[in-house]
Amino acid sequence: MTQFALFMFATDYSIQPVELAVEAEKRNFESLWFPEHTHIPASRKTPFPGGTDLPKEYWHTHDPFVALGAAAAATKKLKLGTGVCLVIERDPITLAKEVASLDMISGGRVLFGIGAGWNVEEMENHGAIAKKKWKIVREKILAMREIWTREAAEFHGEFVNFDPIWSYPKPVQPGGPPILMGSQSKKVIERVADYCDGWMPINNPRYDFDSAIRQLRDAEKRAGKRFALSLFGAPSKDEHIRRFIDLGFERLIFPLPPAPRDTVLPMMDNYANIAAKYR
Repeated sequence: MTQFALFMFATDYSIQPVELAVEAEKRNFESLWFPEHTHIPASRKTPFPGGTDLPKEYWHTHDPFVALGAAAAATKKLKLGTGVCLVIERDPITLAKEVASLDMISGGRVLFGIGAGWNVEEMENHGAIAKKKWKIVREKILAMREIWTREAAEFHGEFVNFDPIWSYPKPVQPGGPPILMGSQSKKVIERVADYCDGWMPINNPRYDFDSAIRQLRDAEKRAGKRFALSLFGAPSKDEHIRRFIDLGFERLIFPLPPAPRDTVLPMMDNYANIAAKYR
Protein backbone atom coordinates (compact mmCIF):
# COMPACT_ATOMS: atom_id res chain seq x y z
CA MET A 1 0.00 0.00 0.00
CA THR A 2 1.26 3.45 -0.87
CA GLN A 3 2.15 5.62 2.11
CA PHE A 4 1.44 9.35 2.16
CA ALA A 5 3.55 11.85 4.05
CA LEU A 6 4.16 15.57 4.56
CA PHE A 7 7.17 17.84 4.16
CA MET A 8 7.68 21.37 5.43
CA PHE A 9 10.49 23.79 6.16
CA ALA A 10 9.90 24.06 9.91
CA THR A 11 10.69 27.70 10.61
CA ASP A 12 10.50 30.23 13.42
CA TYR A 13 7.49 31.89 11.76
CA SER A 14 5.41 28.90 10.63
CA ILE A 15 3.20 26.41 12.46
CA GLN A 16 5.54 24.82 14.99
CA PRO A 17 6.81 21.22 14.77
CA VAL A 18 4.84 19.78 17.68
CA GLU A 19 1.46 21.06 16.50
CA LEU A 20 2.26 20.08 12.92
CA ALA A 21 3.21 16.54 13.96
CA VAL A 22 0.11 16.08 16.10
CA GLU A 23 -2.13 17.26 13.28
CA ALA A 24 -0.32 15.02 10.77
CA GLU A 25 -0.84 11.96 12.96
CA LYS A 26 -4.53 12.84 13.45
CA ARG A 27 -4.94 12.75 9.68
CA ASN A 28 -3.20 9.37 9.36
CA PHE A 29 -0.14 10.53 7.48
CA GLU A 30 2.66 8.00 7.64
CA SER A 31 5.55 10.39 8.19
CA LEU A 32 6.65 14.00 8.57
CA TRP A 33 9.85 15.34 6.98
CA PHE A 34 12.00 18.34 7.85
CA PRO A 35 15.01 19.66 5.88
CA GLU A 36 18.00 21.53 7.19
CA HIS A 37 20.32 24.40 6.50
CA THR A 38 22.48 25.44 9.42
CA HIS A 39 22.75 28.87 7.82
CA ILE A 40 22.86 30.62 4.46
CA PRO A 41 25.98 32.67 3.66
CA ALA A 42 24.99 36.30 3.19
CA SER A 43 27.20 36.62 0.12
CA ARG A 44 24.66 34.53 -1.88
CA LYS A 45 27.52 33.64 -4.22
CA THR A 46 26.16 30.17 -5.04
CA PRO A 47 22.95 30.57 -7.05
CA PHE A 48 19.77 28.86 -5.90
CA PRO A 49 19.15 25.74 -8.07
CA GLY A 50 15.46 26.65 -8.18
CA GLY A 51 16.30 29.52 -10.52
CA THR A 52 14.60 32.18 -8.39
CA ASP A 53 15.57 34.29 -5.40
CA LEU A 54 16.30 32.05 -2.45
CA PRO A 55 13.15 31.76 -0.28
CA LYS A 56 13.69 33.06 3.23
CA GLU A 57 12.77 29.74 4.87
CA TYR A 58 16.21 28.46 3.91
CA TRP A 59 17.82 30.51 6.67
CA HIS A 60 14.94 30.32 9.17
CA THR A 61 14.79 26.55 9.71
CA HIS A 62 14.84 24.80 13.04
CA ASP A 63 17.50 22.17 13.59
CA PRO A 64 15.80 19.03 12.22
CA PHE A 65 16.77 16.74 15.08
CA VAL A 66 15.50 19.15 17.73
CA ALA A 67 12.26 19.61 15.77
CA LEU A 68 11.83 15.87 15.15
CA GLY A 69 12.63 15.06 18.77
CA ALA A 70 9.86 17.38 19.88
CA ALA A 71 7.54 15.79 17.31
CA ALA A 72 8.47 12.31 18.56
CA ALA A 73 7.48 13.20 22.10
CA ALA A 74 4.04 14.41 20.97
CA THR A 75 3.15 11.47 18.71
CA LYS A 76 2.94 7.68 18.85
CA LYS A 77 3.00 6.30 15.30
CA LEU A 78 4.15 9.10 13.03
CA LYS A 79 7.50 8.37 11.37
CA LEU A 80 10.11 11.11 11.52
CA GLY A 81 12.18 11.96 8.46
CA THR A 82 15.07 14.23 7.60
CA GLY A 83 14.40 15.58 4.14
CA VAL A 84 17.30 15.94 3.82
CA CYS A 85 20.09 15.95 6.38
CA LEU A 86 23.18 17.65 4.97
CA VAL A 87 25.61 14.98 6.08
CA ILE A 88 28.61 16.82 4.67
CA GLU A 89 28.13 19.62 7.22
CA ARG A 90 28.03 17.33 10.25
CA ASP A 91 30.55 15.38 12.30
CA PRO A 92 29.76 11.68 11.67
CA ILE A 93 30.32 10.55 15.25
CA THR A 94 27.98 13.22 16.62
CA LEU A 95 25.47 12.64 13.82
CA ALA A 96 25.45 8.89 14.44
CA LYS A 97 24.55 9.56 18.08
CA GLU A 98 21.84 12.10 17.16
CA VAL A 99 20.14 9.71 14.76
CA ALA A 100 20.44 6.74 17.11
CA SER A 101 19.12 8.78 20.05
CA LEU A 102 16.11 9.96 18.04
CA ASP A 103 15.46 6.41 16.88
CA MET A 104 15.50 5.11 20.46
CA ILE A 105 13.43 7.95 21.89
CA SER A 106 10.83 7.55 19.15
CA GLY A 107 10.68 3.77 19.37
CA GLY A 108 12.27 3.15 15.98
CA ARG A 109 10.40 5.72 13.87
CA VAL A 110 13.29 7.46 12.10
CA LEU A 111 13.71 7.71 8.32
CA PHE A 112 17.13 9.13 7.51
CA GLY A 113 17.03 11.14 4.28
CA ILE A 114 20.47 12.37 3.29
CA GLY A 115 22.05 14.69 0.77
CA ALA A 116 25.25 16.58 0.02
CA GLY A 117 23.79 20.04 -0.46
CA TRP A 118 24.22 22.66 -3.17
CA ASN A 119 25.53 25.79 -1.44
CA VAL A 120 29.32 25.79 -1.77
CA GLU A 121 29.95 28.55 0.78
CA GLU A 122 27.67 26.86 3.31
CA MET A 123 29.68 23.64 3.04
CA GLU A 124 32.99 25.44 3.23
CA ASN A 125 31.93 27.31 6.38
CA HIS A 126 31.79 23.87 7.97
CA GLY A 127 35.26 23.00 6.72
CA ALA A 128 34.02 20.70 3.97
CA ILE A 129 35.62 20.40 0.54
CA ALA A 130 32.76 21.07 -1.85
CA LYS A 131 34.45 19.46 -4.86
CA LYS A 132 34.74 16.20 -2.94
CA LYS A 133 31.31 16.30 -1.32
CA TRP A 134 30.09 12.90 -2.47
CA LYS A 135 33.25 11.11 -1.36
CA ILE A 136 32.88 12.78 2.03
CA VAL A 137 29.20 11.85 2.33
CA ARG A 138 29.98 8.23 1.46
CA GLU A 139 32.67 7.91 4.11
CA LYS A 140 30.55 9.56 6.77
CA ILE A 141 27.59 7.23 6.09
CA LEU A 142 29.79 4.14 6.10
CA ALA A 143 31.38 5.29 9.35
CA MET A 144 27.96 5.87 10.91
CA ARG A 145 26.85 2.37 9.98
CA GLU A 146 29.91 1.01 11.79
CA ILE A 147 29.02 3.04 14.89
CA TRP A 148 25.42 1.85 14.80
CA THR A 149 26.25 -1.83 14.44
CA ARG A 150 29.48 -2.50 16.33
CA GLU A 151 30.40 -2.49 20.00
CA ALA A 152 33.80 -0.98 19.26
CA ALA A 153 33.53 0.81 15.93
CA GLU A 154 36.44 2.10 13.93
CA PHE A 155 36.82 3.67 10.52
CA HIS A 156 39.83 4.66 8.47
CA GLY A 157 39.23 6.66 5.31
CA GLU A 158 40.49 9.74 3.54
CA PHE A 159 38.08 12.13 5.26
CA VAL A 160 36.85 10.17 8.28
CA ASN A 161 39.35 8.46 10.52
CA PHE A 162 39.00 7.11 14.06
CA ASP A 163 40.31 4.20 16.10
CA PRO A 164 37.87 1.94 18.02
CA ILE A 165 35.21 3.89 19.91
CA TRP A 166 32.24 3.05 22.13
CA SER A 167 29.07 4.93 21.27
CA TYR A 168 25.56 4.35 22.59
CA PRO A 169 22.62 4.29 22.25
CA LYS A 170 22.35 2.06 19.23
CA PRO A 171 19.35 2.56 16.95
CA VAL A 172 16.21 0.53 17.67
CA GLN A 173 15.93 -0.40 14.00
CA PRO A 174 18.38 -3.20 13.19
CA GLY A 175 21.37 -1.82 11.34
CA GLY A 176 20.08 1.70 11.83
CA PRO A 177 17.23 3.68 10.27
CA PRO A 178 16.65 3.36 6.51
CA ILE A 179 19.00 5.69 4.65
CA LEU A 180 17.30 7.37 1.69
CA MET A 181 19.34 9.28 -0.86
CA GLY A 182 17.79 12.65 -1.68
CA SER A 183 19.53 13.47 -4.94
CA GLN A 184 19.11 13.39 -8.70
CA SER A 185 22.79 13.65 -9.61
CA LYS A 186 24.18 11.71 -12.56
CA LYS A 187 25.57 8.97 -10.34
CA VAL A 188 22.65 8.83 -7.90
CA ILE A 189 21.63 5.24 -8.63
CA GLU A 190 25.21 4.08 -8.19
CA ARG A 191 25.36 5.88 -4.85
CA VAL A 192 22.02 4.47 -3.69
CA ALA A 193 23.21 0.95 -4.46
CA ASP A 194 26.55 1.54 -2.77
CA TYR A 195 25.57 2.83 0.67
CA CYS A 196 21.82 3.56 0.94
CA ASP A 197 18.55 1.72 1.43
CA GLY A 198 16.41 3.78 -0.91
CA TRP A 199 16.06 6.74 -3.23
CA MET A 200 14.07 9.92 -2.60
CA PRO A 201 14.08 12.18 -5.67
CA ILE A 202 12.23 15.48 -5.99
CA ASN A 203 9.22 15.59 -8.27
CA ASN A 204 10.42 17.32 -11.44
CA PRO A 205 8.40 17.16 -14.69
CA ARG A 206 11.60 17.45 -16.74
CA TYR A 207 13.32 14.51 -15.07
CA ASP A 208 13.39 11.13 -16.83
CA PHE A 209 11.97 8.98 -14.04
CA ASP A 210 11.32 6.02 -16.34
CA SER A 211 14.99 5.69 -17.23
CA ALA A 212 16.14 6.21 -13.64
CA ILE A 213 13.76 3.56 -12.31
CA ARG A 214 15.04 1.08 -14.91
CA GLN A 215 18.57 1.76 -13.72
CA LEU A 216 17.47 1.29 -10.12
CA ARG A 217 15.83 -2.06 -10.89
CA ASP A 218 19.02 -3.22 -12.60
CA ALA A 219 20.99 -2.12 -9.53
CA GLU A 220 18.61 -4.13 -7.34
CA LYS A 221 19.37 -7.28 -9.32
CA ARG A 222 23.11 -6.76 -8.95
CA ALA A 223 22.84 -5.95 -5.24
CA GLY A 224 20.31 -8.67 -4.45
CA LYS A 225 18.15 -6.25 -2.48
CA ARG A 226 15.23 -3.91 -3.00
CA PHE A 227 15.60 -0.16 -2.66
CA ALA A 228 12.68 1.83 -1.27
CA LEU A 229 11.26 4.60 -3.44
CA SER A 230 9.90 7.85 -2.01
CA LEU A 231 8.88 10.96 -3.95
CA PHE A 232 9.57 14.38 -2.49
CA GLY A 233 7.13 17.14 -3.41
CA ALA A 234 4.48 14.70 -4.61
CA PRO A 235 1.75 15.93 -6.97
CA SER A 236 -1.86 16.17 -5.86
CA LYS A 237 -3.64 15.35 -9.13
CA ASP A 238 -4.93 11.80 -9.34
CA GLU A 239 -3.44 11.03 -12.74
CA HIS A 240 0.02 12.12 -11.61
CA ILE A 241 -0.25 10.22 -8.34
CA ARG A 242 -1.23 7.10 -10.24
CA ARG A 243 1.77 7.45 -12.54
CA PHE A 244 4.24 7.48 -9.66
CA ILE A 245 2.50 4.59 -7.92
CA ASP A 246 2.73 2.62 -11.16
CA LEU A 247 6.45 3.45 -11.33
CA GLY A 248 6.87 1.78 -7.93
CA PHE A 249 6.99 4.71 -5.53
CA GLU A 250 5.80 3.44 -2.17
CA ARG A 251 5.81 6.80 -0.38
CA LEU A 252 4.52 10.11 -1.71
CA ILE A 253 5.52 13.17 0.30
CA PHE A 254 3.24 16.19 -0.13
CA PRO A 255 4.73 19.70 0.26
CA LEU A 256 3.47 22.24 2.77
CA PRO A 257 4.47 25.91 2.84
CA PRO A 258 6.19 27.35 5.91
CA ALA A 259 3.08 29.19 6.99
CA PRO A 260 0.79 29.63 10.02
CA ARG A 261 -1.71 26.97 11.02
CA ASP A 262 -4.65 28.69 9.34
CA THR A 263 -2.93 28.18 5.99
CA VAL A 264 -1.37 24.79 6.64
CA LEU A 265 -4.21 22.83 8.25
CA PRO A 266 -6.69 23.18 5.35
CA MET A 267 -3.97 21.99 2.98
CA MET A 268 -3.38 18.99 5.21
CA ASP A 269 -7.11 18.22 5.12
CA ASN A 270 -7.04 18.32 1.33
CA TYR A 271 -4.03 16.02 1.14
CA ALA A 272 -5.63 13.65 3.65
CA ASN A 273 -8.73 13.41 1.46
CA ILE A 274 -6.56 12.63 -1.56
CA ALA A 275 -4.60 9.99 0.34
CA ALA A 276 -7.79 8.32 1.54
CA LYS A 277 -8.64 7.38 -2.05
CA TYR A 278 -5.62 5.11 -2.22
CA ARG A 279 -5.97 3.36 1.11
